[in-house]
Amino acid sequence: MVQPSFDPGLTQKFTGRVRRFINKDGSFNVRRRGAPWRSFHPYLHLINMSWPAFLAVVFVSYLLVNLVFAAAYYLLGAQQIQGADATSPLDRLLNDFFFSAQTLSTVGYGAMAPRGRAANFLAALEAMLGLMGFALATGLLFGRVSRPSARIGFSERLVMAPFQNGMSLQFRVVNQRRNSLLELEANVLLMTVEGSGADATRHYYPLGLERTSVYFFPLTWTVVHPIEASSPLYGKTAADLERMQAEILILIKGFDDTFSQTVHARYSYRYDEITWGARFTPAFHADEDGALVLEIDKVGEWTEAPISAA
Repeated sequence: MVQPSFDPGLTQKFTGRVRRFINKDGSFNVRRRGAPWRSFHPYLHLINMSWPAFLAVVFVSYLLVNLVFAAAYYLLGAQQIQGADATSPLDRLLNDFFFSAQTLSTVGYGAMAPRGRAANFLAALEAMLGLMGFALATGLLFGRVSRPSARIGFSERLVMAPFQNGMSLQFRVVNQRRNSLLELEANVLLMTVEGSGADATRHYYPLGLERTSVYFFPLTWTVVHPIEASSPLYGKTAADLERMQAEILILIKGFDDTFSQTVHARYSYRYDEITWGARFTPAFHADEDGALVLEIDKVGEWTEAPISAA
């Protein structure tokens, strides 16, 4: 049944055609504009960016700080830094750069040292900034590695598979990491678009599941929505779902036993990511010792299961 008043936070009124609501990496397909500059939070930005980008920011920041202080030492003159004099301006700038790196990290090998009052003041300022900067970088690094996050893998496609005496919509999930996830829960929504132009409206239908949760998650979990008479997918064809721009929105929630915190994973499937008349093949087996072997790369493998077999 349509629930016009139900909105999971993704709006009902809109104009135009959107690619999808939830991207494959779990992020929302929303671009923010017009926010005031005070809304930008550097800590959140650095915590949420990718590891290559974070390491690049740290390296570039370290390089730029040393270049700025090296230029300042260079402008003070060669007599201000003991042992930094050289036969060419480039070599002297390099010596000032390495002196800056030693001062910033408070290493101090002794080969170079500030001699004048201006150089001592600048070195003291740089040492203080170095202590604060490394403390900040360490805190960000700890925050990134200690933050709990789920690495739940989803099958590449949904399958329309026989189930009991009828049909069902199914997808499969697996924990890609070795940590233990407990009390896993799944919530699934069907989003459709009705109307066109300025009258286009999104509708959301909660999809009832054969099982909404599992206590343990060491293997795979096939999430099944039985297509019964009460299902919003009952009697629908692939053409119907395409016309309605159907998208299946998924929220997985579980308890991470390693961090003792709740973790979430989001995913979605579009109408063109449904394989009709298929069923998933097993992704684990027992070895000769009786232990179960889970093959994570096979979580999305399927085989044909004609609809007429239902």
